[in-house]
Amino acid sequence: MTGRGDYRIHTDIKFDGLTLLDIPRLVEECRDPWFNQTLVRVNDSVVRLGIVEGEFHWHTHEDDDEFFLVLSGRLLVDVNDQTAELGPHQAITVPKGMRHRTRAPEKTVMLMMARSGVRPEGDDPLDG
Repeated sequence: MTGRGDYRIHTDIKFDGLTLLDIPRLVEECRDPWFNQTLVRVNDSVVRLGIVEGEFHWHTHEDDDEFFLVLSGRLLVDVNDQTAELGPHQAITVPKGMRHRTRAPEKTVMLMMARSGVRPEGDDPLDG
């Protein structure tokens, strides 16, 4: 687990294949204001659950794309001088090498997917 401020980022793989994932239960049990848990490995990628409210820091994944799918709430994805606003059942992929940050003006639940070696906090975690 890593943390920066109130971020709780768990990179351990929580579930094996063929395990039923009860997302609403995981959300209900979460007590952290900014929570990110790797759920499962899918081939060379991982699927992570984010339960967030507030602002994450600017960061880059030099070698990795990052996919965001909002399940509930509202997510703002800032890339350079543009902002994409995602609501439930909307998704976006941030291409590798693009400096970005996410912001959630309300409690937001999302799934994220990236290569298994990606650092969720970015390759430049102290640059913010």
